[in-house]
Amino acid sequence: MSVYRVTDIIGTSEKSWEDAAREALSTAAESLRDLRVAEVVAQDIALGDDGKISAFRTKLRVSFKYEK
Repeated sequence: MSVYRVTDIIGTSEKSWEDAAREALSTAAESLRDLRVAEVVAQDIALGDDGKISAFRTKLRVSFKYEK
């Protein structure tokens, strides 16, 4: 029997939504062990004062296994 926790994380990148997702997962993996699933929940773009893209943002829902 296993128990999992699900939590949302958001990654940002100046390059792409995919890079933002990779960054979020890479950072989460530094402190969370046994990541199991990542689901893209939302994607958006942050705009600078000049109206140009300043960042791509990807919101992920990730699950990881609780340890006993």
